[in-house]
Amino acid sequence: MVKQNSTESSLPPIPPKHYFTIGEVSQLCDIKPHVLRYWEQEFLQLRQVKRRGNRRYYQPREVELIRYIRSLLYERGFTITGARHELSQQRFRGGSPISGEASSILSEVAEQEEALKQEENQGAEENTLGLSVREELEQIVLLLSR
Repeated sequence: MVKQNSTESSLPPIPPKHYFTIGEVSQLCDIKPHVLRYWEQEFLQLRQVKRRGNRRYYQPREVELIRYIRSLLYERGFTITGARHELSQQRFRGGSPISGEASSILSEVAEQEEALKQEENQGAEENTLGLSVREELEQIVLLLSR
């Protein structure tokens, strides 16, 4: 019988702490410590803090990121390279991936920003004509004031 990987919903909740040891993160994410150390080398987004004799400490956002990497690799079937590429394509806020709902809101905002930029560009073209006339008038005033 093949053991199925537990889903993210079956992982224990992340306690309200500022820092976690590698052992705690290992338990919270259902991943062995040596795998975490390997992932630190493979995923540049994992930025643990090292203190007191090179002991690793992780913040809650890193724990969330590790859970997301775990989901990509174990549940969605990504390779390390594929997961790395997926992470580089994702937008992260505070170290954790944006949820689907927030992502759709962000894409709507991006579309609105693009529309505003296009309007600004059209206005800028009209404005550059106005600026060039203004600059010419300023040069005329300077010439006349001599």
